[in-house]
Amino acid sequence: MQALWMLLASLFFASMGVCIKFASAHFNSFEIVCYRGMVGVVFLIGLTRMNGVTLGTSVPMMHAWRSVVGVIALASWFYAIGALPLATAMTLNYMSSVWIAAFLLGGAVLLQGRNAPVRRQGPLFLTVLAGFVGVGMMLRPTLQEDQALGALVGLLSGIFSAFAYLQVATLARAGEPESRTVFYFSIGAMIVGALGMLFTGASAWHWPGALWLLPIGLLAVFGQLCMTRAYSRGATMVVANLQYSGIVFAALYGLLIFGDELPLIGWLGMALIILSGIAATQLRSRAVANAPAEEH
Repeated sequence: MQALWMLLASLFFASMGVCIKFASAHFNSFEIVCYRGMVGVVFLIGLTRMNGVTLGTSVPMMHAWRSVVGVIALASWFYAIGALPLATAMTLNYMSSVWIAAFLLGGAVLLQGRNAPVRRQGPLFLTVLAGFVGVGMMLRPTLQEDQALGALVGLLSGIFSAFAYLQVATLARAGEPESRTVFYFSIGAMIVGALGMLFTGASAWHWPGALWLLPIGLLAVFGQLCMTRAYSRGATMVVANLQYSGIVFAALYGLLIFGDELPLIGWLGMALIILSGIAATQLRSRAVANAPAEEH
């Protein structure tokens, strides 16, 4: 069931990407980030009140860290998009799943003396790598010699994304509800977007183009809620693998809405992503629940 939350999150994020593509003709990136966070804050205030969840927290620094690493990851990704081909920037950002798997497997190795299930985590790690190979086959990234800085920043976006996802699971173990976790991240995104707008300026609102901001904010908060639930309640390495499904959904949207074409190697990559996700889910059923490697 937790795997389905990640698939649903990926669908929401891919749908948000379609809306961003249309909204980008009217607003710059910082505006979209700010308004996205603003819609999320307003929505979550209503959601938490309706569900009787308070927004006060006993672990403010944990939320601050989640917001900081999440915003750094987002800013790094935007920089990489501007400095690199889009496919390369997306591939480097999706390395977050590989970093998560590496961190967890590394933890298992360090805890080998405590009987950490390295042999059971190893096959899961391979499924994550296989899924990443599928991402590369679909996106087919390229890199020029003068793009080293952009590549380094792109790598950082993936690393900080991994930190953010791992922190989500840590907050869940601290007893923080998903809506509260997403609320504080939305505040961080709104603040950073607003600060960026001080330098880039604000675009005039034109109807109906401005209407794209509402579904962007709602789809973002729905995706964040589903993703937070998946990472907080599911097996971290399996969820990290299923995150690749976002590329599959995005490719299907490209085919259906924008008339994109996907070559044979792209279809093979899509099949590899799907098969690796199925394999990870099946392998996890044989692994020890709440393995020490996931106690990050």
